[in-house]
Amino acid sequence: MIKVFGHYSPDTDCTGSAIIAAWYYSEILGKHAAPYLLGELNPETKFVLDYWKVPALPILEDVEADDEVVIVDTNNAEELVANLGNAQILQIIDHHRLMGNITTAYVVDTTIKPLASTASVLLSLMSDSDREQMPEAIKGLMLSCILSDTLEFRSPTTTDYDRAIAEELAAELNLDMPQYAAQMFEAKSDVSDYSAKELVKMDSKIAEFNGKKYRVGVLETASPKVILERKTELMEAQIEVCKEEGLAEAFLFIIDILNEEATLLVPNTATQLMAEKSFNIEVAGDTVVLPGIVSRKKQIIPQLQV
Repeated sequence: MIKVFGHYSPDTDCTGSAIIAAWYYSEILGKHAAPYLLGELNPETKFVLDYWKVPALPILEDVEADDEVVIVDTNNAEELVANLGNAQILQIIDHHRLMGNITTAYVVDTTIKPLASTASVLLSLMSDSDREQMPEAIKGLMLSCILSDTLEFRSPTTTDYDRAIAEELAAELNLDMPQYAAQMFEAKSDVSDYSAKELVKMDSKIAEFNGKKYRVGVLETASPKVILERKTELMEAQIEVCKEEGLAEAFLFIIDILNEEATLLVPNTATQLMAEKSFNIEVAGDTVVLPGIVSRKKQIIPQLQV
């Protein structure tokens, strides 16, 4: 059986794409595949799976020697299981920048496209006949992935292709897309059951600058005020995570989906200097608002200077 999975801290696109890819391999290619997670789901993704009546996925602790695997929504070895090198990687499907730290003794079928979601990339690999066979739940997951990663087309990562296929899928599902997106973002915003440390790590990526590692986290929400009320404990958690993981810094950006801006928490002088250098601003206090900043992939990580 082929094991399909994405990165640690799975979000909607990572989870949905694993399910879509496993369906494609099993039902279209005739190769038995099953989707897995590498961590616990966030509230938005839980809502999406419940909405489309998709069962919860098992969590994969690691892979065994000679396991056949398909990787989605990442090509970064540091976001994947420790023993990945023992497995046989059949395919990598992604929409992030090429990291180049996955090495194999053979050529791997790799597709990385500059689209807003991995689900969009998956659809681009399918024929019209394949698309006609997609059940409602798979279409619903695909639409959810696109809406999540584009913040309902607010993100600069959105392409005409992403928007077009989202509109097509919504029409096929007879779904009110703005209303559904609002429900997704409402679910995403409910993080009351999560500890500060869980929020710092929930939707984060490890980035390396000048030989040092940094955790870059975002919390996308329609209710930033609720999260910012916890800024003191969040900043304490940032410092704790750095100590526990041996990181130079842990950055946390609160993304206001509706107002299309980010608030960066500033727990120390190092973060202050980084913000001023990266975004050409002056920072006074323990937060700074960055208008128009909503995408970690396109607007945050590429601009970070430490």
